[in-house]
Amino acid sequence: MRRSRAGRTAKVAKLGAKVAGAHATTAARKVFASAERRVELDEQRRLTTATAVAEELGHMKGALMKLGQMASYLDEGLPEPMRMALAQLRTDAPPMSRELAADVVEQELGGPPEQVFVDWDPDPIAAASIGQVHRAIATDPATGEERPVAVKLQYPGVDEAIEADLKNADMLGTILKQGFGGLEPDEMVEEIRDRLVEELDYRIEAENQTAFADFYRGHPFIHIPEVVPELSTGRVLTSDLVDGHSWEDLLTWDVAERDLAGETIFRFVFRSLYRMRAFNGDPHPGNYLFHGDGRVTFLDFGLVKHFSPGEMNSFAHMVKAAAVDHDVAEFRGILERAGMLRRGAPVSTDAVGTYFERFYEPVRHDREMTWSGEYASSIVRHTFDRTSPIAQYATVPKAFVFIQRINLGLYALLGELRATGNYRRIAEELWPFANAAPSTPLGVAEAEWVADRQLV
Repeated sequence: MRRSRAGRTAKVAKLGAKVAGAHATTAARKVFASAERRVELDEQRRLTTATAVAEELGHMKGALMKLGQMASYLDEGLPEPMRMALAQLRTDAPPMSRELAADVVEQELGGPPEQVFVDWDPDPIAAASIGQVHRAIATDPATGEERPVAVKLQYPGVDEAIEADLKNADMLGTILKQGFGGLEPDEMVEEIRDRLVEELDYRIEAENQTAFADFYRGHPFIHIPEVVPELSTGRVLTSDLVDGHSWEDLLTWDVAERDLAGETIFRFVFRSLYRMRAFNGDPHPGNYLFHGDGRVTFLDFGLVKHFSPGEMNSFAHMVKAAAVDHDVAEFRGILERAGMLRRGAPVSTDAVGTYFERFYEPVRHDREMTWSGEYASSIVRHTFDRTSPIAQYATVPKAFVFIQRINLGLYALLGELRATGNYRRIAEELWPFANAAPSTPLGVAEAEWVADRQLV
């Protein structure tokens, strides 16, 4: 793994040259080709380019690989070969060697895997942007009984690689500011930097995962694996092993099962947001295991954003004004006070409402709706639309950077599922200002759990 800023920048530049070269070669070969052959040459170029990009990002790990994972499901406008190749980065990234993985265990836990664990699988079950996961059997220190566990090991040097990537984050801020006249990128870049640096410390992730597990303990359809603190360090995270079906499996299930899974993911995100004041800010398909009947296990709590009561209050009032009261003037005032829109910007209040209401469309009306990839893609394009006059006066304060991941990540996943339901009524069960009665069978089961736990 290249760790230096210069080395990683050079790798990206080399990849860019390789992609450009493939394009130039194809263009030259098309000059004397038939129409049918031109189509074939274009398809070959797309496949070659997609494979090259996915392979290079997979080997680079770190923040660049995470970008590749996000790109694989954020926008349907991405060419299909590229989306499919990048999708491999969700769970099938190139792993580190068996010997290197064993070294991490020995350095962090004081002995080779075969001594620390009753049984150890040297081949990982998943490999991602920062670490990879192995199956093992551990002895429970409290009971002495054996328990299956998942052991996440951090790639050696990935901290230096991410630090190198983040040194280029200032460049990203400059590019964004050029496209959006009103954007103040410093806070956005700082927030991204802070959260990614936190993700490198598995002790923080263990605290986050434990907090979510404690909150959702006994929940009828949301499950969080328990952390094994005695076998966890800053670079190793051990938790209960959970077997389940992947996102790719879920996509082959019937419509009813996909609808239930979509509802569960939606409930998990917004109950966590409104009741825990926390958002697991990395919603992507590799972080879920599915068990049928709406039961989902949620994994990976490295990228969690915690909100203050004041921040959460602003967000809730924003939703109420836009989606419930349809009070555009009040909504604009909240945006200005939250720092999302420049005070006194020379744009009409109606234009502000029209621009921002797109984000609330799924919950603005009491009706059954189906999430779609087209809607998710339109939200991505809308978010980064340089032509809108609102973009010249809008910015994203630090507290709201990862809230946007709901619009860009969660909505994309629900769109890929094509989940159907009355999401306005589901949202009313979760909004702190509504507290509505259950509207679905999952809602009834969750309401009983809330009553038993005496949650407010």
